[in-house]
Amino acid sequence: MSPTEKWLEKDRQYVSDALKIRFYPLAVKSGKGVVLRDFENNEYIDISAGWAVANIGYGHEKMASALQEQYKTLSFSSNITIPDNQMIQLSEKLAGMLPGEFKKKVWYGLTGSDANDCIAKLIPISAKRPRMISFMGSYHGQTMGSLSLSGHTAQARFVSGANVVKVPYPNPYRPPFGRMENLTQQVIDYIENEMFTTICPPESTAGIIIEAIQSDGGVIVPPDDFLPELRKLCDRHGIYLIVDEVKVGMGRTGKWFAFEHSGIEVDAVSLGKPLGGGVPISAVIARKEILDCGNALHLFTSSGNPISTKAALTNLSIIEEERLIGNVIEQGEYFKKQLFDLQTKHEIIGDVRGKGLALGVELVEDRVTKKPASEKTAAVCYRAFELGLLVFYVGVHSNVIEVTPPLIINRKEIDIAVAILDQAMADVERGNVNMDKVRQYAGW
Repeated sequence: MSPTEKWLEKDRQYVSDALKIRFYPLAVKSGKGVVLRDFENNEYIDISAGWAVANIGYGHEKMASALQEQYKTLSFSSNITIPDNQMIQLSEKLAGMLPGEFKKKVWYGLTGSDANDCIAKLIPISAKRPRMISFMGSYHGQTMGSLSLSGHTAQARFVSGANVVKVPYPNPYRPPFGRMENLTQQVIDYIENEMFTTICPPESTAGIIIEAIQSDGGVIVPPDDFLPELRKLCDRHGIYLIVDEVKVGMGRTGKWFAFEHSGIEVDAVSLGKPLGGGVPISAVIARKEILDCGNALHLFTSSGNPISTKAALTNLSIIEEERLIGNVIEQGEYFKKQLFDLQTKHEIIGDVRGKGLALGVELVEDRVTKKPASEKTAAVCYRAFELGLLVFYVGVHSNVIEVTPPLIINRKEIDIAVAILDQAMADVERGNVNMDKVRQYAGW
């Protein structure tokens, strides 16, 4: 038994299955840049960035030095009671990044789930209205408040959130009402003329939460006019508009926030995964009145701790100093073009979509019927792993390959990744993948 296999055996023995989404038999020992290594020092190019967390790559020297120095200076302070300067500096920085001339404040947690729990709690209190609207296919987290807002199959087994109404997301590849024409207006009309007049009166609706790109739902990019029209709808009825940027924020789409591509202002934005560059931290940036609606309503002992906030400050400075958003724009366009080229070679690819380095490749059994090729998607990811590439799949049908590499990725690494995806798809199409091995890993 190899060292990696030994660690995986201990994983099976001691680690809860409730904590696992596994796609292949891998345990990692180290990482640098966009490469991870197992315990035999086999190298894998990672185009998942650990679910879009490692946005500055692995083992960045500036981050390592900053965290070491911060731990020596002040390793911990419970900032809910005694604040340190790191949290205050980060709050000023984040508040300045959110578009809008209104007064803003910042809340902190440790994961995107608790950030969206903050939304679930505070928006109804601030608005003095009980109801919330979210979207089918959305993934806002695993805690009870955030999963109540979610519309993903991963949370479907839990029953909660009686105050949350879910509406269709405007998916251009799979239009929810069957027609592509006027997709934005179809969904807006459904909210205004159906939901508001039946089970979710606007005068009782506190907020609408949406992902600017529905990431775990399948890397779905709505029509360009959707967020502006949704903003107008919220303004007509005095409803807060909240955008979940937990996965696609912090420069991944070519702007700090994905919603900025739409040119709108939002009332609150939730952040998580990539904010700390690998160190757990989440945040909500919002209108002052939302986050000041009461004392001690949603807080954790480690909220905004010095290590996490130092990591976030360092992460933001690295993105700025290394001009990684510019790299996202350049490499994202190149990566997407390469994926479109793959589509001409593989009938299994039904759609390629995304912005910047948040890209999705939807696999289908047939391009006409668009029947999801869920098992083949799992097989492509498994075969890519065997060939030295780490990639995951997402989507309510488990048939979308998600491409969210570190923002530092270069063209050479993209070429290697695309070549491996090409080979993996060819092997799946020819039936040259051991499906018994694939089926051992449940994925989503």
